[in-house]
Amino acid sequence: MLLSSRGRRIGGRVALGVVSTLVLAATGYAWSQLSKLDAGIVTADVIPPSAQVDEEDTVPGEPLKVAQNILLVGIDARTDAYGNPLPQNVLDALHAGSGDDGGDTTDTMIVVHIPAGGAAATAISIPRDSYVDIAGGYGKHKINSAYSRGKNAAMSGLRAQGLSGPQLEVAANAAGAKTAIQTVEKFTGLTINHYAAINLAGFDALSQAVGGVEVCLKEPVHDSYSGADFPAGPQTLSGAQALAFVRQRHGLANGDLDRIARQQAFLSGMAKKVLNAGTFTDVSKLNSLVSAVQGAVVLDKGWDVLSFAQQLRGMTSGAIAFVTIPVQSLSLQTPSDGDAVKVDPAQVQQFVRTAISTPAVQASGDDSIGGVKPVAATATKTADAKQPTATSAAGCVN
Repeated sequence: MLLSSRGRRIGGRVALGVVSTLVLAATGYAWSQLSKLDAGIVTADVIPPSAQVDEEDTVPGEPLKVAQNILLVGIDARTDAYGNPLPQNVLDALHAGSGDDGGDTTDTMIVVHIPAGGAAATAISIPRDSYVDIAGGYGKHKINSAYSRGKNAAMSGLRAQGLSGPQLEVAANAAGAKTAIQTVEKFTGLTINHYAAINLAGFDALSQAVGGVEVCLKEPVHDSYSGADFPAGPQTLSGAQALAFVRQRHGLANGDLDRIARQQAFLSGMAKKVLNAGTFTDVSKLNSLVSAVQGAVVLDKGWDVLSFAQQLRGMTSGAIAFVTIPVQSLSLQTPSDGDAVKVDPAQVQQFVRTAISTPAVQASGDDSIGGVKPVAATATKTADAKQPTATSAAGCVN
Protein backbone atom coordinates (compact mmCIF):
# COMPACT_ATOMS: atom_id res chain seq x y z
CA MET A 1 0.00 0.00 0.00
CA LEU A 2 1.50 3.35 -1.06
CA LEU A 3 0.54 6.39 1.00
CA SER A 4 0.34 10.00 -0.11
CA SER A 5 3.41 12.10 0.63
CA ARG A 6 1.35 14.02 3.21
CA GLY A 7 0.19 10.81 4.84
CA ARG A 8 3.76 9.57 5.14
CA ARG A 9 5.08 12.81 6.55
CA ILE A 10 2.76 13.81 9.31
CA GLY A 11 2.34 11.41 12.16
CA GLY A 12 5.54 9.73 13.13
CA ARG A 13 7.25 12.68 14.70
CA VAL A 14 4.79 12.69 17.58
CA ALA A 15 6.60 9.67 19.01
CA LEU A 16 9.11 12.18 20.28
CA GLY A 17 6.55 13.17 22.87
CA VAL A 18 6.53 9.70 24.36
CA VAL A 19 10.21 9.96 25.23
CA SER A 20 9.44 13.23 26.98
CA THR A 21 6.72 11.47 28.95
CA LEU A 22 9.25 8.91 30.20
CA VAL A 23 11.75 11.63 31.03
CA LEU A 24 9.07 13.44 33.03
CA ALA A 25 8.20 10.27 34.90
CA ALA A 26 11.84 9.49 35.66
CA THR A 27 12.67 12.65 37.56
CA GLY A 28 11.42 11.84 41.04
CA TYR A 29 9.75 15.24 41.46
CA ALA A 30 6.09 16.11 42.09
CA TRP A 31 4.70 12.59 42.47
CA SER A 32 1.34 13.92 43.56
CA GLN A 33 0.98 15.54 40.15
CA LEU A 34 2.27 12.52 38.25
CA SER A 35 -0.25 10.25 40.00
CA LYS A 36 -2.95 11.98 37.96
CA LEU A 37 -1.62 10.16 34.92
CA ASP A 38 -3.40 6.96 35.98
CA ALA A 39 -6.83 8.44 35.37
CA GLY A 40 -6.36 9.39 31.74
CA ILE A 41 -4.02 6.96 30.02
CA VAL A 42 -5.52 4.43 27.61
CA THR A 43 -4.08 0.90 27.79
CA ALA A 44 -3.96 -1.93 25.28
CA ASP A 45 -3.30 -5.66 25.76
CA VAL A 46 -0.42 -5.92 23.28
CA ILE A 47 2.50 -7.50 25.18
CA PRO A 48 2.38 -11.31 25.45
CA PRO A 49 2.87 -12.89 28.90
CA SER A 50 6.26 -14.27 27.86
CA ALA A 51 7.60 -10.73 27.40
CA GLN A 52 6.03 -9.16 30.48
CA VAL A 53 8.30 -8.29 33.37
CA ASP A 54 7.23 -9.70 36.73
CA GLU A 55 7.31 -6.76 39.13
CA GLU A 56 5.01 -8.07 41.85
CA ASP A 57 7.83 -8.27 44.39
CA THR A 58 9.40 -4.95 43.39
CA VAL A 59 9.86 -2.56 46.30
CA PRO A 60 8.76 1.00 45.35
CA GLY A 61 11.76 3.20 44.64
CA GLU A 62 14.24 0.36 44.13
CA PRO A 63 16.21 0.39 40.86
CA LEU A 64 15.22 -1.83 37.94
CA LYS A 65 16.20 -5.42 38.58
CA VAL A 66 16.27 -6.48 34.93
CA ALA A 67 16.90 -4.71 31.64
CA GLN A 68 13.80 -3.69 29.69
CA ASN A 69 13.01 -2.62 26.13
CA ILE A 70 10.29 -0.11 25.31
CA LEU A 71 8.90 0.45 21.82
CA LEU A 72 7.86 4.08 21.28
CA VAL A 73 5.78 4.89 18.22
CA GLY A 74 3.94 7.83 16.73
CA ILE A 75 0.77 6.91 14.88
CA ASP A 76 -0.16 8.72 11.68
CA ALA A 77 -3.84 8.69 12.62
CA ARG A 78 -6.57 11.30 12.78
CA THR A 79 -8.09 9.91 15.99
CA ASP A 80 -7.23 10.31 19.64
CA ALA A 81 -6.28 7.51 22.02
CA TYR A 82 -9.97 6.79 22.68
CA GLY A 83 -10.73 6.26 18.98
CA ASN A 84 -12.52 9.58 18.50
CA PRO A 85 -11.74 11.71 15.40
CA LEU A 86 -9.50 14.70 16.00
CA PRO A 87 -11.34 17.99 15.33
CA GLN A 88 -10.63 19.56 11.95
CA ASN A 89 -9.34 22.74 13.59
CA VAL A 90 -6.67 20.66 15.34
CA LEU A 91 -5.73 18.95 12.08
CA ASP A 92 -5.53 22.33 10.35
CA ALA A 93 -3.25 23.71 13.06
CA LEU A 94 -0.93 20.72 12.60
CA HIS A 95 -0.96 20.89 8.77
CA ALA A 96 -2.43 17.39 8.88
CA GLY A 97 -5.01 17.60 6.11
CA SER A 98 -8.40 16.00 6.67
CA GLY A 99 -9.50 13.09 8.80
CA ASP A 100 -9.15 10.80 5.78
CA ASP A 101 -5.49 11.62 5.05
CA GLY A 102 -3.88 9.48 7.73
CA GLY A 103 -2.52 6.05 6.88
CA ASP A 104 -2.23 4.63 10.40
CA THR A 105 1.49 4.11 9.93
CA THR A 106 4.17 4.28 12.61
CA ASP A 107 6.32 6.89 10.95
CA THR A 108 8.69 7.07 13.90
CA MET A 109 9.80 3.96 15.76
CA ILE A 110 12.25 4.16 18.65
CA VAL A 111 13.31 1.26 20.85
CA VAL A 112 14.49 2.45 24.27
CA HIS A 113 16.73 -0.01 26.11
CA ILE A 114 17.07 0.56 29.86
CA PRO A 115 19.66 -1.65 31.56
CA ALA A 116 19.30 -3.09 35.04
CA GLY A 117 19.73 -0.29 37.55
CA GLY A 118 17.82 2.21 35.40
CA ALA A 119 20.45 4.95 35.50
CA ALA A 120 20.94 5.14 31.73
CA ALA A 121 19.07 4.48 28.50
CA THR A 122 19.85 3.91 24.83
CA ALA A 123 17.23 5.08 22.32
CA ILE A 124 17.54 3.31 18.96
CA SER A 125 15.90 5.06 16.00
CA ILE A 126 14.59 2.96 13.10
CA PRO A 127 14.04 4.80 9.79
CA ARG A 128 10.36 4.53 8.85
CA ASP A 129 11.07 3.27 5.32
CA SER A 130 13.36 0.39 6.36
CA TYR A 131 12.50 -2.54 4.09
CA VAL A 132 11.95 -5.56 6.34
CA ASP A 133 9.94 -8.74 6.79
CA ILE A 134 6.58 -7.80 8.30
CA ALA A 135 5.35 -10.17 11.01
CA GLY A 136 2.15 -12.08 10.32
CA GLY A 137 3.08 -13.31 6.86
CA TYR A 138 2.69 -9.99 5.02
CA GLY A 139 6.05 -10.27 3.25
CA LYS A 140 8.69 -7.57 2.85
CA HIS A 141 7.53 -3.97 3.10
CA LYS A 142 8.46 -0.70 4.78
CA ILE A 143 8.51 -1.15 8.54
CA ASN A 144 6.12 1.74 9.13
CA SER A 145 3.35 -0.24 7.39
CA ALA A 146 3.40 -3.11 9.91
CA TYR A 147 0.92 -1.32 12.16
CA SER A 148 -1.56 -0.48 9.39
CA ARG A 149 -1.37 -3.96 7.86
CA GLY A 150 -2.14 -5.62 11.18
CA LYS A 151 -4.89 -3.12 11.93
CA ASN A 152 -6.61 -3.38 8.54
CA ALA A 153 -6.48 -7.19 8.59
CA ALA A 154 -8.29 -7.25 11.94
CA MET A 155 -11.07 -4.84 10.93
CA SER A 156 -13.48 -7.27 9.29
CA GLY A 157 -13.34 -9.78 12.15
CA LEU A 158 -13.88 -7.05 14.72
CA ARG A 159 -16.87 -5.69 12.81
CA ALA A 160 -18.31 -9.22 12.72
CA GLN A 161 -18.10 -9.18 16.51
CA GLY A 162 -20.35 -6.14 16.51
CA LEU A 163 -17.73 -3.46 17.15
CA SER A 164 -18.07 -0.06 15.52
CA GLY A 165 -17.03 3.57 15.98
CA PRO A 166 -14.40 4.35 18.64
CA GLN A 167 -14.56 0.80 20.07
CA LEU A 168 -13.68 -0.65 16.68
CA GLU A 169 -10.85 1.85 16.26
CA VAL A 170 -9.32 1.04 19.66
CA ALA A 171 -9.52 -2.73 19.14
CA ALA A 172 -8.06 -2.52 15.64
CA ASN A 173 -5.27 -0.28 16.92
CA ALA A 174 -4.31 -2.99 19.40
CA ALA A 175 -4.07 -5.52 16.56
CA GLY A 176 -1.87 -3.11 14.62
CA ALA A 177 0.35 -2.56 17.64
CA LYS A 178 0.90 -6.30 18.02
CA THR A 179 2.04 -6.61 14.41
CA ALA A 180 4.38 -3.64 14.81
CA ILE A 181 5.86 -5.04 18.02
CA GLN A 182 6.44 -8.48 16.50
CA THR A 183 8.05 -6.92 13.42
CA VAL A 184 10.45 -4.82 15.48
CA GLU A 185 11.37 -7.82 17.62
CA LYS A 186 12.16 -9.90 14.55
CA PHE A 187 14.16 -7.08 12.98
CA THR A 188 16.22 -6.00 16.01
CA GLY A 189 16.51 -9.27 17.89
CA LEU A 190 15.20 -7.59 21.05
CA THR A 191 12.19 -8.65 23.11
CA ILE A 192 9.81 -5.73 23.61
CA ASN A 193 8.63 -5.52 27.23
CA HIS A 194 6.61 -2.32 27.03
CA TYR A 195 4.79 -0.30 24.37
CA ALA A 196 3.90 3.38 24.22
CA ALA A 197 2.20 5.26 21.38
CA ILE A 198 1.15 8.87 20.97
CA ASN A 199 -1.33 10.52 18.61
CA LEU A 200 -0.95 13.48 16.27
CA ALA A 201 -1.87 16.18 18.77
CA GLY A 202 0.22 14.79 21.63
CA PHE A 203 3.60 16.13 20.57
CA ASP A 204 2.09 19.54 19.90
CA ALA A 205 0.67 19.69 23.44
CA LEU A 206 3.82 18.35 25.12
CA SER A 207 6.13 20.80 23.38
CA GLN A 208 3.88 23.68 24.43
CA ALA A 209 3.56 22.38 27.98
CA VAL A 210 7.32 22.66 28.57
CA GLY A 211 7.36 26.19 27.18
CA GLY A 212 9.07 25.29 23.91
CA VAL A 213 12.43 23.74 23.11
CA GLU A 214 15.60 25.44 21.90
CA VAL A 215 16.98 24.16 18.61
CA CYS A 216 19.64 25.37 16.20
CA LEU A 217 19.78 25.24 12.40
CA LYS A 218 22.91 25.53 10.29
CA GLU A 219 21.02 27.26 7.48
CA PRO A 220 17.62 28.93 7.09
CA VAL A 221 14.87 26.65 5.77
CA HIS A 222 11.57 27.07 3.98
CA ASP A 223 9.61 23.91 3.23
CA SER A 224 6.01 24.16 2.03
CA TYR A 225 5.40 20.44 2.59
CA SER A 226 6.01 20.45 6.34
CA GLY A 227 5.40 24.13 6.97
CA ALA A 228 8.97 24.59 8.22
CA ASP A 229 10.01 28.25 7.82
CA PHE A 230 12.90 29.09 10.13
CA PRO A 231 16.02 31.27 10.12
CA ALA A 232 19.49 29.92 10.77
CA GLY A 233 20.80 29.78 14.30
CA PRO A 234 19.28 29.02 17.73
CA GLN A 235 15.54 29.47 18.30
CA THR A 236 12.81 28.18 20.61
CA LEU A 237 9.98 26.21 19.02
CA SER A 238 6.72 24.70 20.28
CA GLY A 239 3.40 23.42 18.98
CA ALA A 240 2.94 23.40 15.21
CA GLN A 241 6.37 25.00 14.72
CA ALA A 242 8.02 22.17 16.63
CA LEU A 243 6.18 19.61 14.51
CA ALA A 244 7.33 21.36 11.34
CA PHE A 245 10.94 21.30 12.55
CA VAL A 246 11.03 17.58 13.34
CA ARG A 247 9.06 16.38 10.33
CA GLN A 248 10.83 18.24 7.51
CA ARG A 249 12.69 15.95 5.14
CA HIS A 250 12.38 17.72 1.76
CA GLY A 251 15.44 19.81 1.07
CA LEU A 252 17.63 17.83 3.47
CA ALA A 253 20.67 16.15 1.95
CA ASN A 254 20.02 12.80 3.64
CA GLY A 255 16.24 12.92 3.84
CA ASP A 256 14.91 10.83 6.70
CA LEU A 257 18.37 10.32 8.23
CA ASP A 258 18.81 14.06 8.62
CA ARG A 259 15.29 14.24 10.00
CA ILE A 260 16.17 11.59 12.60
CA ALA A 261 19.17 13.71 13.62
CA ARG A 262 16.75 16.64 14.07
CA GLN A 263 14.41 14.48 16.13
CA GLN A 264 17.24 13.39 18.38
CA ALA A 265 18.48 16.96 18.85
CA PHE A 266 14.94 18.12 19.65
CA LEU A 267 14.42 15.27 22.11
CA SER A 268 17.67 16.13 23.82
CA GLY A 269 16.58 19.74 24.17
CA MET A 270 13.15 18.74 25.44
CA ALA A 271 14.62 16.33 27.98
CA LYS A 272 16.96 19.07 29.21
CA LYS A 273 13.97 21.38 29.61
CA VAL A 274 11.88 18.77 31.43
CA LEU A 275 14.75 17.78 33.72
CA ASN A 276 15.19 21.40 34.76
CA ALA A 277 14.03 21.57 38.36
CA GLY A 278 12.07 24.75 37.63
CA THR A 279 9.61 22.75 35.56
CA PHE A 280 8.54 20.79 38.63
CA THR A 281 8.06 23.76 40.90
CA ASP A 282 5.69 25.39 38.41
CA VAL A 283 2.19 24.04 39.12
CA SER A 284 0.85 25.33 35.80
CA LYS A 285 3.57 23.59 33.79
CA LEU A 286 3.10 20.34 35.70
CA ASN A 287 -0.64 20.36 35.09
CA SER A 288 -0.06 21.10 31.41
CA LEU A 289 2.36 18.19 31.11
CA VAL A 290 -0.04 15.76 32.75
CA SER A 291 -2.95 17.00 30.63
CA ALA A 292 -0.88 16.64 27.46
CA VAL A 293 -0.21 12.98 28.22
CA GLN A 294 -3.80 12.09 29.06
CA GLY A 295 -5.83 11.18 26.00
CA ALA A 296 -2.74 11.30 23.81
CA VAL A 297 -0.79 8.25 24.96
CA VAL A 298 -1.56 4.52 24.77
CA LEU A 299 0.46 2.19 27.00
CA ASP A 300 0.54 -1.59 27.18
CA LYS A 301 -1.93 -3.02 29.68
CA GLY A 302 -0.43 -3.80 33.06
CA TRP A 303 2.45 -1.31 32.82
CA ASP A 304 2.56 0.52 36.14
CA VAL A 305 4.26 3.58 34.72
CA LEU A 306 4.50 5.40 38.06
CA SER A 307 6.20 2.47 39.77
CA PHE A 308 8.44 2.13 36.73
CA ALA A 309 9.31 5.82 36.92
CA GLN A 310 10.31 5.51 40.56
CA GLN A 311 12.78 2.84 39.51
CA LEU A 312 14.38 5.34 37.12
CA ARG A 313 15.11 8.11 39.60
CA GLY A 314 18.82 7.68 38.93
CA MET A 315 18.21 8.71 35.31
CA THR A 316 18.65 12.36 36.25
CA SER A 317 22.35 11.75 36.86
CA GLY A 318 22.67 9.16 34.12
CA ALA A 319 22.21 9.40 30.39
CA ILE A 320 19.98 8.96 27.40
CA ALA A 321 22.05 8.09 24.32
CA PHE A 322 20.38 8.29 20.90
CA VAL A 323 21.62 6.04 18.10
CA THR A 324 20.35 5.21 14.61
CA ILE A 325 20.55 1.78 13.00
CA PRO A 326 22.95 1.35 10.05
CA VAL A 327 21.49 1.55 6.56
CA GLN A 328 22.91 0.37 3.25
CA SER A 329 20.93 2.49 0.81
CA LEU A 330 18.31 5.24 0.85
CA SER A 331 16.94 4.39 -2.59
CA LEU A 332 16.16 0.69 -2.70
CA GLN A 333 13.70 -0.05 -5.53
CA THR A 334 10.86 -2.28 -4.32
CA PRO A 335 8.16 -4.19 -6.24
CA SER A 336 5.20 -2.32 -4.72
CA ASP A 337 6.40 0.20 -2.12
CA GLY A 338 8.43 2.62 -4.20
CA ASP A 339 11.85 3.68 -2.89
CA ALA A 340 12.73 2.22 0.50
CA VAL A 341 15.68 2.12 2.88
CA LYS A 342 17.84 -0.95 2.43
CA VAL A 343 18.91 -2.58 5.69
CA ASP A 344 20.68 -5.79 6.64
CA PRO A 345 18.92 -7.45 9.63
CA ALA A 346 22.09 -9.27 10.69
CA GLN A 347 24.08 -6.04 10.64
CA VAL A 348 21.31 -4.23 12.51
CA GLN A 349 21.10 -6.88 15.21
CA GLN A 350 24.85 -6.79 15.73
CA PHE A 351 24.71 -3.00 15.95
CA VAL A 352 21.88 -3.18 18.50
CA ARG A 353 23.76 -5.69 20.64
CA THR A 354 26.81 -3.42 20.66
CA ALA A 355 24.78 -0.27 21.34
CA ILE A 356 23.07 -1.65 24.43
CA SER A 357 26.16 -3.30 25.87
CA THR A 358 28.78 -0.57 25.45
CA PRO A 359 29.34 1.27 28.75
CA ALA A 360 30.50 4.40 26.91
CA VAL A 361 27.16 4.58 25.14
CA GLN A 362 25.07 3.71 28.17
CA ALA A 363 26.70 6.39 30.32
CA SER A 364 27.32 9.15 27.78
CA GLY A 365 25.31 11.78 29.62
CA ASP A 366 26.56 15.28 30.27
CA ASP A 367 25.09 16.91 33.37
CA SER A 368 25.69 20.32 31.83
CA ILE A 369 22.92 19.61 29.30
CA GLY A 370 20.53 17.82 31.60
CA GLY A 371 22.10 14.36 31.55
CA VAL A 372 21.22 13.80 27.91
CA LYS A 373 23.53 13.33 24.97
CA PRO A 374 22.21 12.19 21.59
CA VAL A 375 24.62 10.04 19.62
CA ALA A 376 23.32 9.46 16.11
CA ALA A 377 25.90 6.74 15.65
CA THR A 378 25.72 4.11 12.93
CA ALA A 379 27.83 1.29 11.65
CA THR A 380 30.21 1.41 8.68
CA LYS A 381 29.38 4.04 6.11
CA THR A 382 28.48 3.01 2.58
CA ALA A 383 28.96 4.87 -0.68
CA ASP A 384 25.23 4.79 -1.32
CA ALA A 385 23.98 6.12 1.98
CA LYS A 386 25.64 8.78 4.07
CA GLN A 387 25.06 8.13 7.74
CA PRO A 388 23.93 10.87 10.14
CA THR A 389 26.61 12.54 12.21
CA ALA A 390 26.53 12.97 15.95
CA THR A 391 24.33 15.73 17.29
CA SER A 392 23.96 17.44 20.65
CA ALA A 393 21.42 19.67 22.32
CA ALA A 394 23.67 22.69 21.86
CA GLY A 395 24.83 21.84 18.33
CA CYS A 396 23.24 22.95 15.06
CA VAL A 397 21.67 20.48 12.62
CA ASN A 398 20.76 20.58 8.93
